[in-house]
Amino acid sequence: MSTTRARELRRQLTDAEKRLWSRLRRNQFDGHHFRRQRPIGPFIVDFVCMAKCLVVEVDGGQHADRAEEDASRTAYLEKKGYRVLRFWNNDVLVNAEGVLEVIRSALDERWPGDG
Repeated sequence: MSTTRARELRRQLTDAEKRLWSRLRRNQFDGHHFRRQRPIGPFIVDFVCMAKCLVVEVDGGQHADRAEEDASRTAYLEKKGYRVLRFWNNDVLVNAEGVLEVIRSALDERWPGDG
C-alpha cells in the first residue's frame, strides 16, 4: 500500500517539491543520491539520502495544524537513525539557495546513522 501511495505522490509533487527535486535529482547535488516520496516504516518522506540517513521534508500550510503528528513522525525517523530537516514550501520557493545550503551542511555533518 505505501509503495502505491508513494508512486501517486511522486506524480503529484507540489511546486516547492518540484523546485527542490530539480536540484536534488540525478546525483547532481554534490554527488549525493536522493530519492523522492520514499516509504520509511509507516511514513512516506518527501526526500531521503539513504547513504547519509538524511530526510528532507517540505511542508505546506496544513502542517501548521499538525505539529504534534509531525513531531511524532520526526521522533520515529530519528529513532531509526535518520536526521530530519523540515522546510516550509515558502522557504523553498523564495530562498531555494538558502535551503540547499542547510541541506549541504547537514550532508557534511557526521550522524550516528550514517552509512
